Amino acid sequence: MSTAPPDAADRRAAPAVICYPTETLPAPPLALYASARIGAVEQARHIIPPREARAFELPAGHFCRISCPEGSQVGDLNLFAARNLSERFFSGKTRALHGSHVTTGARLWSCLPWLRPMATITADSLAWYGVDADGGRVHDVIGTRCDPYTHTLLSGGEYHQCCHSNLARALGAHLGHPAQEVEHHVHDVLNVFMCTGFTRDTGQYFMKASPARAGDYLEFFAEIDLLGVLSACPGGDCGAEHSSDAALCHPLEVTILCPPAGALAGWESPAPSGYSRQHGAPRTAY
Repeated sequence: MSTAPPDAADRRAAPAVICYPTETLPAPPLALYASARIGAVEQARHIIPPREARAFELPAGHFCRISCPEGSQVGDLNLFAARNLSERFFSGKTRALHGSHVTTGARLWSCLPWLRPMATITADSLAWYGVDADGGRVHDVIGTRCDPYTHTLLSGGEYHQCCHSNLARALGAHLGHPAQEVEHHVHDVLNVFMCTGFTRDTGQYFMKASPARAGDYLEFFAEIDLLGVLSACPGGDCGAEHSSDAALCHPLEVTILCPPAGALAGWESPAPSGYSRQHGAPRTAY
């Protein structure tokens, strides 16, 4: 331990400043989306088996509902621009703009240099949960995904149903390539239904049993044409462990819904970032 300086209390008392104030961030037209959702017709449905993943296509202007049809189950979600896998979900910037956990009204942003909304969350049956006594919240963008590399590092063994491997297999199957050839596209996820936080004493990432039950859902609106890949985590509700076959797991369900014709009049997909990408000239050394 280092020795605290005489002005330690003053240093700790420095005011917290929000890194990215969002007052100037364009607000999503939630009223328009709510109106368009009325009368939306199911276009496709996908079942994600326990400890597996599946890819699905989601056209711009459609809604996607991820639900627990049988029981509590956490899902790890990757999103890509449908025709450009390099543009993918940016969990870090989503976290910086909307907080560590997301709910209705938050947007899921793509990575640099595109940085645009990929999707907007329009409904969340677990919005009631809020913050529990441990600091836990639902639907996090702080975790990465369970992966076989960390599992091997910590346990010395191999487990192939980790969400990273599940996502790689499903993406590979969709693209017609082996998982090993596409796993570099797999990225940090939106942990759907997962309840997480940081311990107050050590600051470690924790998980606890998801409050989701059969019938719970998270729904979002596709701002651009998307390719989604969703894994039903081997941790089940993540109340005890993950990366094993020990937890009780359930399937997840993905439902794609198409709004009625004309329901989105005036809406347009967001363009990529308007930054010029000039990056400026180097400053003179001093």
